[in-house]
Amino acid sequence: MNSSHQILAFSSSRSGNSGYLETAAPEIKNFLGSKPTNIAFIPFASTDKNYHEYAASVAEGLKDLPVKINVALPENATSVVEKSDAIMVGGGNTFKLIHDLYELNLLDVIRMKIDNGTPFIGWSAGSNILNPTISTTNDMPVIEPKSFKALNIFPFQTNAHYFNDKTEGFNGETRDGRLEEFLEVNPAGKIIGLPEGTGLLLEKNILKFFGEAPAVLFEIKENKCIKTAIKPGTDLSFLLTQ
Repeated sequence: MNSSHQILAFSSSRSGNSGYLETAAPEIKNFLGSKPTNIAFIPFASTDKNYHEYAASVAEGLKDLPVKINVALPENATSVVEKSDAIMVGGGNTFKLIHDLYELNLLDVIRMKIDNGTPFIGWSAGSNILNPTISTTNDMPVIEPKSFKALNIFPFQTNAHYFNDKTEGFNGETRDGRLEEFLEVNPAGKIIGLPEGTGLLLEKNILKFFGEAPAVLFEIKENKCIKTAIKPGTDLSFLLTQ
C-alpha cells in the first residue's frame, strides 16, 4: 500500500433526510484542511449528462468550504484532473462512470495522481471505483464498460448504500445474498458493506471506518461466509495487506 494515499470514501452523498452533502461537508473540511483547494470534479456517473448542473449542486453543498469546483468534461477531463489539488468523484451509475473513465483514458491519470499524494474524495459510484473491480455495485449495467476493473486503491471490495432489509412476500435475493454470491465466486475477496451515513478514511496507511451505523465485513472462512459487524471508529488497516 502506498503511504501517500489520501482517500475519503463515502457510502452516499447524504444520510437520511439531510441536505445534499450536508453530512459529508464536515468530513471533507477536516480531510482537506483550511487551505484553498482546486478540486477536479468528475461527474461521469450521471446518466443525464447535465454535468454543469451536477457540479453546481456539489459547489452549493460545499459552499462553506474553501474549495473551487472545476468540472471535468469529456473534452478537458485529463487537463482538469492533472492540474487539480484534489479529485472528487460523484455518485450515480457505476457502470456509466467506469465506462467513461475508460473511454477518456482517465483511470491511469487518476491513479497516478492518487499515488503521488493527491487527495481523493468519492461517494457512492465515486467510492466504488476505488475497489479492485466494480462487481459489488448495486447499479444496473445500463452501459457496457471496457472492463469491470477499477482503480484498485483498496485491496478489498465495498458495497455502498448497504442494507439488508427483507420485505415480507419478496422472494428475490437480499443484499447479503448478492454479496455472498460474489464471495462464492471470488472466495479470496473481502467486502465491506457501508450503510448510508458512513465511510472510509485512508491516510498514512491507516484505514478507519466512520459514521452513524455499523458496517459489515463479509469474508469466506472455512468455506463459509462470515459476517462481522464493524463499529464506527474501528481501525481496518489490517485489510490493506490482504
